[in-house]
Amino acid sequence: MQDLWVFGYGSLMWRPGFEHEERRPARLRGYHRSFCVYSHVHRGTPEKPGLVFGLDAGGSCRGVAFRVAGERADETRRYLQAREQVTLVYRDVVKQVELVDTGARVDALCFVVDRAHKQYAGRLSFEEQVCLIAAGEGRSGPNPDYLESTVRHLDEAGLPDKGLSRLWCAVEQRLHRSLEFR
Repeated sequence: MQDLWVFGYGSLMWRPGFEHEERRPARLRGYHRSFCVYSHVHRGTPEKPGLVFGLDAGGSCRGVAFRVAGERADETRRYLQAREQVTLVYRDVVKQVELVDTGARVDALCFVVDRAHKQYAGRLSFEEQVCLIAAGEGRSGPNPDYLESTVRHLDEAGLPDKGLSRLWCAVEQRLHRSLEFR
């Protein structure tokens, strides 16, 4: 059985939920990490959506590639389908990713956003992102926690993202302001 590589760019980086043999910094070209998905389950509700990441067309994305042993590949795919495809806003595709530390290229399972899906938010302004993230909460917890964890884990992996760090600072400021007015 062939090993399976999985590309994580959001919560999969810090909470993969599946056994893996190795975890490596990786880059996917042709897609970028974007808060382009209205979350109706994990970080928001249909009435009060949060925002989660999608891999959207264009650019490149740094994240983490996990190698899963071949004998666990099918169970890992089933687990990821159940976790990532709750509302079918993503398409699961196999794309080539580069392992940053060696330059090797591997085919990895990736979850890219379906732009035709009703939860596709497209390109939102910075302020719209701040408002939705600050207010969102769903089955997996508060939306700000999702952003903070992503920023922290990208930093720990040696893949800092200045734009996401700036967004986190703005969300944090909004949360502190709202607490002051209670």
